[in-house]
Amino acid sequence: MARDPFITLMSSLDNPLIVVTTAEGHERAGCLVGFHTQSSIDPGRYTVWLSKANYTYRVGLRATHLAIHFLTSADLPLAERFGTLTGDETDKFAGLRLSPGPSGVPVLEDCPHRLILRRIVLLDEGGDHVCVTGQPLAAQSSGPFEPLRLSRAQHLEPGHGPRERPDPPTERAAPPAEGAAPRAEGVAPRAEGVAPRAEGAAPAAGGSRPPPGGPAKPGAGPVRRR
Repeated sequence: MARDPFITLMSSLDNPLIVVTTAEGHERAGCLVGFHTQSSIDPGRYTVWLSKANYTYRVGLRATHLAIHFLTSADLPLAERFGTLTGDETDKFAGLRLSPGPSGVPVLEDCPHRLILRRIVLLDEGGDHVCVTGQPLAAQSSGPFEPLRLSRAQHLEPGHGPRERPDPPTERAAPPAEGAAPRAEGVAPRAEGVAPRAEGAAPAAGGSRPPPGGPAKPGAGPVRRR
């Protein structure tokens, strides 16, 4: 059987690997990441994609900062730790030399090539990874290095499979309810707590009088939320 051309293209890129760490409250998390890139020159931006199956994704949803550790060709044991263990069951940071970053983000002291990011955008377009873009607050490197690439770590078994998403899934990734019409592409969901307009009521123009019958009175009945 012919190989999928998309897979052929992606595997030929042989991405360098990084470890992303983050923290929120008393929780700290980290995972091995292959999807990442600089995403703006001015202002500087760096973007990573976190698997929705990972504990790091769930902590990262609430976190304000990330630490990006660029692995060298000598860091395969670190890739194995953060790529094959799961934070749901194991403290991946046990025994490692750490220093606290912003908001308690654990910084791996034995990784001299790293970025500290302030999270500015999180995008979930419905795939099995979520996009997180950050503003670099600090960068450190001991000099040029040979990165650890995906081809060197393909034998590692991930702690979670790509389809092990936690329940409930995100709204855009969830299948539509039976009989429900699909949302038009680009239409954002209504903000929580905003009631839909009454059937047949026209929007009020600036300075115009209220619709016949006057404004709704308190206690007129419950407002249904969407």
